[in-house]
Amino acid sequence: MKQSSVAIVGAGPTGLSCGIALKQRGVDALIFEKGCVVNSIYNYPTNMSFFTTPELLEIGGIPMTSLNEKPNRTEALKYYRRVASYYGLHVNQYERIDSVTGVDGSFHIRSTTRDGQQHEYACEKVILATGYYDIPVLLNVPGEDLPKVIHYYKESHPYFDHDVLVVGGKNSAAIAALELHWSGARVTVLHRGLQISDSVKYWIKPNLENRIKAGEIQAYFQSSVKEIREREVVIETPAGTVTIANDFVFAMTGYQPDLRFLASVGITLDPATGKPRLNPDTYESETPGIYLAGVLVAGCTPTKCLSKQVTR
Repeated sequence: MKQSSVAIVGAGPTGLSCGIALKQRGVDALIFEKGCVVNSIYNYPTNMSFFTTPELLEIGGIPMTSLNEKPNRTEALKYYRRVASYYGLHVNQYERIDSVTGVDGSFHIRSTTRDGQQHEYACEKVILATGYYDIPVLLNVPGEDLPKVIHYYKESHPYFDHDVLVVGGKNSAAIAALELHWSGARVTVLHRGLQISDSVKYWIKPNLENRIKAGEIQAYFQSSVKEIREREVVIETPAGTVTIANDFVFAMTGYQPDLRFLASVGITLDPATGKPRLNPDTYESETPGIYLAGVLVAGCTPTKCLSKQVTR
């Protein structure tokens, strides 16, 4: 069994920051990531830019440079790779944590790598920095398991000259709808609200609303998906049930943490705020020896967590 003083679950910016801080204090830490380093950022839209300055993305005291005022996804990926290499962080990529058992000072971790091999580790402390991007919020309708249903929008090119439905009315949905439209897809937007959310960035919202007003993008408000079929989608609207032609569905309905895993280590969230119960001074969770870091500590609705710093 492999030994480490601290196990960090999640190799996003927060997990890397924890690893750097521990290393600077001479503490051995092993970081686990079910995907690649900064996996959540990797899964952001290909042409995405951050709604923040490079300085606010910096970790470990290493400056981040950007060609423009707002750094983009590619620049961020390059930056975090460089930081991880500079500090020589020990990151086990593509290794999913299956369980964490034991007590403070003597935890036992089981994991599985992408080739199916299982491993066991012993550590004294555990830091969870898994974020809010783990699991998409499902529509829970018939046909959602079809291959044409997509929960993580990457880029628009493959959908040229196709009928595409974008479900949602916040930033991620608005960006996807516009990019798909610009790439020649026939876009329909469906949102359960009265209109495109006021939380959509001020330079994106009017652009989408103007495309809808001009009839370039079809929109259904106060509406929901009833069923997804191979070549069409059935939706419920204020005027009744409507069936539309469809090749792809982008369900931009938000994301949530792996609640089952959190519960397995004794962590529960306040359903109103999404905040875990923890010591506000040390960030130690209800389970002694297990600490929380990053977005999990802040607590927020799933879609807000995704769209808070991301824009076009």
